[in-house]
Amino acid sequence: MLDENGIEYRYREYRKEPLSEKEIRSVLKKLGTKAQDVLRTRDRAFKELGLSGDESEAELISHMAEHPTLLQRPIGVSGKRAVIGRPPEALLTLA
Repeated sequence: MLDENGIEYRYREYRKEPLSEKEIRSVLKKLGTKAQDVLRTRDRAFKELGLSGDESEAELISHMAEHPTLLQRPIGVSGKRAVIGRPPEALLTLA
């Protein structure tokens, strides 16, 4: 979709190159949201870790850095803004 609209981007494979805690904090700030709001509660790691979603911000971010599948995706980032690509067309708002 981004290619079709001539929008340049860099794809980052979240499993091979996961976000660090610092990067997650930065993305959350750009999204204007908290870790709870981007936590994938249906993810296997959520169940395996025994998470409830009520953990502290620091704890959730730490888990997201260790288990990148816990973080909603895709997330598009451009400058000081970010959006979650659900629906995917939301990514076009960054152009």
